[in-house]
Amino acid sequence: MDIILGEITERIRALRDATGFTKEQMAKATGISVKEYIAHENGERDLTFTFLYKCAEKFGVDIVDLMAGEGPNLSGYAVVKNGDGLPIKRRKGFEYLHLAYSFKNKTAEPLLVTVPYNADELKKIPMAKHDGQEFNYVLKGKMRFAYENHIEDVGEGDSIYYNSSRKHGMAALTKDGCVFIAVVLKEEHK
Repeated sequence: MDIILGEITERIRALRDATGFTKEQMAKATGISVKEYIAHENGERDLTFTFLYKCAEKFGVDIVDLMAGEGPNLSGYAVVKNGDGLPIKRRKGFEYLHLAYSFKNKTAEPLLVTVPYNADELKKIPMAKHDGQEFNYVLKGKMRFAYENHIEDVGEGDSIYYNSSRKHGMAALTKDGCVFIAVVLKEEHK
């Protein structure tokens, strides 16, 4: 499935207009400045998974609605064949495939993540945060995981489970990159 940035930003704009949220309210909901929010909505910046996830939460829609323009429609089970996930652009060079994009009312967002080696990012790992919890399982290569002021180096077969509402980030340690499964668990709203 091909995802076009302009179509995603148009859906975000349309949902913001339909829900009556201001750019200021959306900036607050996504944890960025109004100037940064406007740049995201205008397609002038990469749309991170965290940004899309927070927009979808604020609008009360599935993240797939924002990305693909149609919501998931399966409720019993969903099969995604090797390499056929819904692509998500997050950080430059990172490749994300959503592995349950056709399943509706998900309690988690499972992703296959491919991280390229970038020596500069090892010096200062870009950090993000979003509601809920997250589980990462390394399939190939090694990665450096940063959690607030803590650093962990993990490799094939290692896993990490953490509170994703606190700053975290990762970078590949191996020259041929790193591949891992990430499962973002949504926060329960009571």
